Formats: sequence, structure tokens, C-alpha cells
Amino acid sequence: MKISIIGGGHVGATCAFLIAKRDLGEVVLVDVVEGLPQGTALDMMQSSSSEGFDSKIFGTNDFEDIADSDLVIVTAGFARKPGMSRLDLLTKNSEIIKLVIENIVKFASNAKVIVVTNPLDAMTYLSLKISGFEKNRVFGMSGVLDSARFKYFIADELSVPMSVVSALVIGSHSELMIPLPRFSSVSEVPLTKLLSERKIDSIIEKTKKGGAQIVSYLKNGSAFYAPAASVAEMAEAIVKDKKKVLPACVYLEGEYGLNDICLGVPAKIGKDGIEEIIELKLNPEEQSFLNKSAESVKEGIENLKLHRSDLFEGDTRKRVN
Repeated sequence: MKISIIGGGHVGATCAFLIAKRDLGEVVLVDVVEGLPQGTALDMMQSSSSEGFDSKIFGTNDFEDIADSDLVIVTAGFARKPGMSRLDLLTKNSEIIKLVIENIVKFASNAKVIVVTNPLDAMTYLSLKISGFEKNRVFGMSGVLDSARFKYFIADELSVPMSVVSALVIGSHSELMIPLPRFSSVSEVPLTKLLSERKIDSIIEKTKKGGAQIVSYLKNGSAFYAPAASVAEMAEAIVKDKKKVLPACVYLEGEYGLNDICLGVPAKIGKDGIEEIIELKLNPEEQSFLNKSAESVKEGIENLKLHRSDLFEGDTRKRVN
């Protein structure tokens, strides 16, 4: 497969490296900074003999090089800085996303698209709407990353191998995310049987602040290893048609009682992208939290102020008049 990554910063470059290491296909790394993707790609290719992968990585400043991509991963955008909320990024990154998606429509109109740019839920919605692609082909990374963080903190607290932990987070990719202890376990033993409510609440709080804590440490940067690994896991599910159930930011049309919104819920991911949305039987409290999370995303979507002139018509890929 041909996999293009838009954005050659830390997340995009690490994602390219992890995808190449898994030998998922040819990788094209695109960035507007002259020389950056070319140098990064060459450096990674020179590691291929030591790392033992055969995938080719190509760096470019030209969107035309994503032509006929099977999968496009969008990491381009400004990173969050200390004191900056995800919504603070909305205006700046929405302009970048519009440009990126227009080029995907132009050069890779049959690709599936994974959005990583923050604020992720709103940027996924924007990408879906302005591309005119089918909803199964445009989705976001959020839940995989949030669940990975939840899983790490559980394993760390219990001093158990990561391989025996199952953890699930749904909702928006923000502090309104919803870690679900009831759907999380260690060696198939429910988390609620292993830890006190106080301990679980502490782990949930760590999970919600996991990204912000990294930003506070780095000062002028944000997380990239865990986001890149999360994207690579999703890419592998598509390339290898794994039919893997992962929490992803997907477009909802009635599922969980929500409409016209992109939000994190479990979904089956395979060669066609989002092949099925899994509806969990949430209790009233969990559903209330999900509704609150959705309201926050709706506010971000409203702030996008999408006009009909921004949109493409389904398969015609023509501007709506």
C-alpha cells in the first residue's frame, strides 16, 4: 500500500518510522519546510539495515507526490503549548486542515484519511465535511491514544505486564474524555474488582491530564511517541484488514443518541476503514458524561463556521454553490 503522512514534525516523522518498521507499505512524508521531509526520510532509510525493514520512505514538499495513496495520515498543524487549550488551536489548525484536505481530494481521492491534528474531534469533522468522502473513510486517532494512556497507568499501578491489560476510553480527545473502568480489565478480571474507587479515580485523572502533563514538561512541544504509535496501530489494522476493534473518532448518525458529530467510540477497523461502529450499553452516568463530551465538541464545530462554499459534494468532488 501507499501511505502518505502530511506533516513532517515529531508526530509525522515518528509515525513514518513506525509504519516503515512494520513494513506496511511505501511511505511518503510531506511537509512545507524545504529539506525537512527529505532529510528525515533519508535518515530513516539509512537506519533500515539496522532496523531490518524494507519499506521505502520518500520525503517531499509537493502534494502531488501523494497521488493514488491508499491511506493518508494528517498530522500537520500547530502543537499545543503550555496554558493553551485544544480549542485555542481551532482557528489556526482549521486553515491548515482545509488546505491539506483540498489537496487530498485533488490527488488522493480514493484514500482513507486518519486525522491526528488537534483539536482532533473538530478537525476530523472538518476533514469529513470538506472532503465529501464517505464517513467510513475519514476518522480520527483520539481513542486509541487515550486508551493507551489509560492502559499504561493501570499497568503501572498494578505492576503487571501491559499485555494483560485491556482499557477503553471514549468521548472527545480532551479532559472531557471518558475512561470506562467497567469495560477495562486485567487478565479478564474487571478493573473494578482489582482497585478501589479512589485508586481508579486517580488513574482516570492521570489519563485525562496525560497529554497536558507532557506539554508542561516539554515547555515548547507536545507528545509524539504515543500518538505516532497509536496511528501506526490503526494503519496496521487497515493494511492487514485486521477487523480490529479500536476506539476511534468517527462520524455518528444516531449511534449513542448523537447526530452530526465526530466523537470517540469503539469501531471495527479494516481495509475499508471504519467498517462498523460498536454501540456499548452505557449506564445513565456514562451516557451523561458522553453527552457532555459531545456538547463540547459541538461548540468547537460551531466555531468552525463552515459555509457551503467550503464543502464538496459526495463523489462529484465539486464545490457546493
